[in-house]
Amino acid sequence: MARAARKTSSSGSTTTRKRSTKTDASKAQMPSVEELTKYYRDMLLIRRFEEKAGQLYGMGLIGGFCHLYIGQEAVVVGMQAAIEPGDSVITAYRDHGHMLACGMESRGVMAELTGRIGGYSRGKGGSMHMFSREKDFFGGHGIVGAQVSIGNGLGFRHKYEGTDRVSLTYMGDGATNQGQVYESFNMAALWKLPTIFIIENNKYGMGTSQARAAAGTSLAERGHGYGIPGVQVDGMDVLAVKAAGEKAVAHCRAGKGPYILEIATYRYRGHSMSDPAKYRSKDEVTKMRQEHDPIDLLKKVMLEQGADEDALKKVDREIKDIITDAADFAQQSPEPDPAELYTDVLVEA
Repeated sequence: MARAARKTSSSGSTTTRKRSTKTDASKAQMPSVEELTKYYRDMLLIRRFEEKAGQLYGMGLIGGFCHLYIGQEAVVVGMQAAIEPGDSVITAYRDHGHMLACGMESRGVMAELTGRIGGYSRGKGGSMHMFSREKDFFGGHGIVGAQVSIGNGLGFRHKYEGTDRVSLTYMGDGATNQGQVYESFNMAALWKLPTIFIIENNKYGMGTSQARAAAGTSLAERGHGYGIPGVQVDGMDVLAVKAAGEKAVAHCRAGKGPYILEIATYRYRGHSMSDPAKYRSKDEVTKMRQEHDPIDLLKKVMLEQGADEDALKKVDREIKDIITDAADFAQQSPEPDPAELYTDVLVEA
């Protein structure tokens, strides 16, 4: 018997639905111009936000590490288009894009980056450690691969509660060589957990080419020994990511266990703001920007589908205003009181 899943509606009430083993055929069709515009808007928001974060870092307003998501926007936007409220998301330290795609406010994310009280972790977490239970976003984690085990735990929670919810568990290509990742693969397969392991393969783990650090030709096949299906996806095409994401989500919702997506993408900036990225040529980066930029590729599709270019320019202006407002809010928000060091440390049960 299929287990019932509880789904919260926009009004806050709950409805019950059965676990489905089929994917809605309409989802395989070209999305409407309105849907495409949403993807465009979300990707542009991430791009402009990260550009502004880079500027603020250069001005000394952001401390610690800061890993930008510029170039990888189609991955998280495509995956978010494939899930529903109630599904959980967890990722590593290149996380600002995931926060924004989940619906976290630009103001709160920027304020946290600058260590202000208006941030999502009240200025104490910084770039790599902010969360939103409301948006089902569970971090932001700085230790390579450590979030994968936690993501598996979120998958276990969904199964334990008897829902058909899934856990999107992101990692970088460098994390796929970590031992805890394979422990998670084994447990997810053994217990048929609804965990989608998403490998954002941006071709470089810190400063080392993925081709030099990982044996084999496909990271998507890393779960085959555990019986976990996996596919490679063009991560510069938001519609390709969405389609692959929907297939993985349908697999997990049907109770068939975990799924691996190796999403081939590319970061335009260094590993972090302190990385000059001298291990690759400028020509390589320029070629990717000119020929495979995810925002430009989507814009081309939209214009072919009849989108109005003036309307897209209006979106651009609106996004710039949002980012300007977020930066102003962050700089005007006060720093946390020293007493905040003693809050959110212990929960008494």
